[in-house]
Amino acid sequence: MRERLLEFLVCPECQGTLALKVEVTEHSEIREGSLSCQKCSKIFPVRDFIPRFVETDKYVDTFSFEWNVFHDVQIDILNNTRESEDTFKYKTGFSEDDVKNKVFLDAGIGAGRFAEVVSRWGGEVIGFDLSFAVEAAYKNIGNRPNVHIVQADIFKPPFKKESFDHIYSIGVLHHTPDTKKAFESLVPLLKKGGAFAVFIYEKGVYHRYSDLWRKITVKLPLKVMYIISAVSIPLYYVHKIPFLGPALRFAFPTANWPKWKWRWLDTFDWYTPKYQWKHTYPEVYKWYKENGFKGMELFDYPVCMRGFKS
Repeated sequence: MRERLLEFLVCPECQGTLALKVEVTEHSEIREGSLSCQKCSKIFPVRDFIPRFVETDKYVDTFSFEWNVFHDVQIDILNNTRESEDTFKYKTGFSEDDVKNKVFLDAGIGAGRFAEVVSRWGGEVIGFDLSFAVEAAYKNIGNRPNVHIVQADIFKPPFKKESFDHIYSIGVLHHTPDTKKAFESLVPLLKKGGAFAVFIYEKGVYHRYSDLWRKITVKLPLKVMYIISAVSIPLYYVHKIPFLGPALRFAFPTANWPKWKWRWLDTFDWYTPKYQWKHTYPEVYKWYKENGFKGMELFDYPVCMRGFKS
């Protein structure tokens, strides 16, 4: 943790000011310490460079497992690709010019896939996650001076109101107990005129069979699902067989990325989370309207939308 982060943090319980106690520093960063609320006296640890505003990963243990196992799969700089950069562009509408010299909030940082892009483009990004994926994110990009990583609950975000120029949440809100409430919890953190971009799973009939399988897979141990989801690696080739391939993919959907690790990761990601809600464009558009946003933009990949806080 860097002291700069204090400018954005408040107590998630009472919005009180936090005082920093430093115990161990390393390379100009705070490795161990604590944050104490001057109002309610609650104390939050700083452990392994990361402020911790939660004690457990609650309902997102699958992501704690997932992103620490697959920590390097989707990071462009570690794979010499532009996959995440391109995805960030078409799912949020943000360009490099939009990002430079701006402060972003990454709601659900995971292993740091998109925060890496923002920081590389010259923006300052604060990424938070309920899961222990923050460990993977720190390992990947935590040493960058324009990256800050926090472990916190999206329903009790430990950030000052109207402190971010822009906010994005890509593939995260629908994995909470209430997608709309998760969306609304972030709105107060955005400055007026700032953009809020989201990607949320779309409601559609093509999820029918995967949702049926999920009734079983979410109950299985994560290590078992880790092994089972590896079936997506050879199924990529089976899916190319006429008639048989499409039928099998419809009945038992698996990821179909050309890169085998991406197939394995995305298949595991689909079948293990406790919550996986789906929504429509009109539904999400209504959330923006109800929360005072204007200039909403709908992007081609469903459901991707961006609005500007009035």
